[in-house]
Amino acid sequence: MIILDTHVLVWWVDGDTKKLSPKARQALKQHGKRNELLVASISIFEITTLERRGRLSFKISASEWLAQLRRLPEYRIEPLTDDIAERAGQFGDAFPGDPADRMIAATALLRDVPLVTYDEKLRKTEHLKTIW
Repeated sequence: MIILDTHVLVWWVDGDTKKLSPKARQALKQHGKRNELLVASISIFEITTLERRGRLSFKISASEWLAQLRRLPEYRIEPLTDDIAERAGQFGDAFPGDPADRMIAATALLRDVPLVTYDEKLRKTEHLKTIW
């Protein structure tokens, strides 16, 4: 299992694989074949918010895009739970302040799976296994 940061999810599903590192592409292919791609539910919030603000657009609406994603067998939406919220709140002030980053990182830590991310700050986080 691996968990995808929101930008990685969008790039991968939309076929914009040139933005991904070779190591990230390989991990996504490998885990996708085994239906082992986790998506933190906060990523759904991020995607719809980014679309609403005009910072992200698809050829279809974000709602349609997400509906299609939910039908793909290789993806599993990981719900936001109280233990994830608690762990996200425990990160120190040096950790990136974006709540979505905190929730995604906490999900990766508590589910003990690597996070596929381009985000250099997340990749430098101690104890957080990342792939890039």
